[in-house]
Amino acid sequence: MAERHPHIAELDPVWVRILREGQEALQEEPLLGGLVHSSILHHKSIEQALSYRVSLKLASAEMSEQLLREICDEAYQSDPSLAMSARADIMAVNDRDPACHRFIQPMLFFKGFQAVQAYRVANWLWREGRNDMAYFFQMRSSEVFGIDIHPAATIGKGLMIDHAHSIVIGETAVVGDNVSMLHSVTLGGTGKEEEDRHPKIGDGVLIGAGAKVLGNIKVGNCSRIAAGSVVLEEIPPCKTVAGVPARIVGNAGCEQPAVSMDQILDH
Repeated sequence: MAERHPHIAELDPVWVRILREGQEALQEEPLLGGLVHSSILHHKSIEQALSYRVSLKLASAEMSEQLLREICDEAYQSDPSLAMSARADIMAVNDRDPACHRFIQPMLFFKGFQAVQAYRVANWLWREGRNDMAYFFQMRSSEVFGIDIHPAATIGKGLMIDHAHSIVIGETAVVGDNVSMLHSVTLGGTGKEEEDRHPKIGDGVLIGAGAKVLGNIKVGNCSRIAAGSVVLEEIPPCKTVAGVPARIVGNAGCEQPAVSMDQILDH
C-alpha cells in the first residue's frame, strides 16, 4: 500500500508511518490482518481511515455504519483541521504515554484517542447547526468509550487522554493545545446556570487522575492539577495546585508539564 503513494512521506509523514507500522503489524501478528487492512491499509489517507474507524465504533441498530461514514467523510472533507488535530493527537499520545510505542496504537486500540476524534466530528456537526446529530455522536461515544464530551465544547490539538475512563467535558468548556489529562477528570459546572459555566483550560496543562475543575474559571497555561484535586478558583500560569479544595502548592516544576507528565509534587 505504501508503495502506491511514493510522495506521501513528503506530504504526510504521520500517515506514511502509520502505513509502515501496519505492514509491520501484519508480519508480527497475521491474525490481525483483517483489522489492520480494514482500518489502515485499505485507505488512501488518514482522513479516510479516521472516518472508517469512527463510524465503525459508533454504529448501532439506530444508525448504520454507512450513514455515519458519509457524515464523517463530509466532516473531514469540509474541515481539514479535524485531521490535522488528529495527527497532533497521535503524536501527543506517542510522545507522552509510555505505553504507546507506535502511531497505529491510538488508531486501533486507544479509546481516548478514538473518542476525541468522534468528538471532533460531533463538534463540526454542532458548528454546522446539526445539533441533534451531534448529540447522537455524543451519546454513542459515551456508550462505547465511557467518555462524555459535549459537542459544543472547544478542544485544541495535541490532546492526550491517558486510560481515558470516565472523562466528562461540559458544554462551554475550553481546552487549549497540548493538554494532557488522565482518567476520571471532570470539567464541569457548579449549578444549573445555562450560560458560560465550565472551565477554560490553558495550553500545556497537566490534569491528574480524578481531578475535578468546576465552574467558569481559568486554568493558566502550563499549570499542573494534582490527582484527586477539586479546583474551584482560577489558577495562575505555571503553578501546581492540589487538595480539596485545591490550593497553590508550588510552581509547575518544568516549562511543559503536559509533555513531561511529571506528577510528583515538590517537597
